[in-house]
Amino acid sequence: MQPRRAEGLARAALQVLWPAFVMAGVLEIGVFALVDPSELHWPGGAMVELSRQAVYSLAFLVFWAVTALASAITALLMQDVDISAKRA
Repeated sequence: MQPRRAEGLARAALQVLWPAFVMAGVLEIGVFALVDPSELHWPGGAMVELSRQAVYSLAFLVFWAVTALASAITALLMQDVDISAKRA
């Protein structure tokens, strides 16, 4: 991979991951202001047998992944497409 291209990919990754990180933090605060991790149940009704810290960490990672995916899709859709290059 060319150095310029790698630099551009790194910049694009940071443009996606940093806002997703911030929003994951905001979602974490919002969700756990209303939800107590010790009272969570799995869809089958069984209690979630994880520590509070584990629930907070896993939730943060899920929130970060979802917001990063949404940001990446937006960035992909915002790219300029060179139509003349596709015709050749």
